[in-house]
Amino acid sequence: MDRHTPLHALPEEIQKMSPEEKVCEYCGISYLILHEFKAMEEKMKAMEKEMKFYQGSVDREKRLQEKLQSLSQDFEQYKIDSESKTEILFFSVIYLVERKVQEINRL
Repeated sequence: MDRHTPLHALPEEIQKMSPEEKVCEYCGISYLILHEFKAMEEKMKAMEKEMKFYQGSVDREKRLQEKLQSLSQDFEQYKIDSESKTEILFFSVIYLVERKVQEINRL
């Protein structure tokens, strides 16, 4: 948190107050810094919330990386299968064409 430097000194009447008058009886914090303390608490809460979000982001990123790897492996396998089927189809067509040519030559 940025440190706030006041432009003017505290009024003389506040400077002359006894410590008991400047301190909260319940929590012991000086009224003069209570506002800063509360602001720091709010900022800390916001940062904790942000950290939870980012922790969730790390977990989501990990799951997405695993899914991407799985899909990449599937893709490679499908690609290999497709190439194999294409080759089988190609040789089947050649075989059928040769048979047809042989039939025509017999006539």
